[in-house]
Amino acid sequence: MSELVKQAIKHWPFVSPLLCKPKTESDYDVLAQALDELLDLIGEDESNPLMSLVDIIGDWIEAYDLEHWPMPGDGA
Repeated sequence: MSELVKQAIKHWPFVSPLLCKPKTESDYDVLAQALDELLDLIGEDESNPLMSLVDIIGDWIEAYDLEHWPMPGDGA
């Protein structure tokens, strides 16, 4: 087993809430809070290594929003 996989297994209980697409409003709230905290931490620094996590969480939040609260006129 690679060291990368070993480290992922070791830390999974701590990071898994941030690396799962939201299925419920509670999941969504956890991700929204985490996104706010990450953005407060890294600001506008596009080179920060955590920016990829910001992008992932942001995409999942946006997809959840579109699915559950579509904008009027979007054909939904």
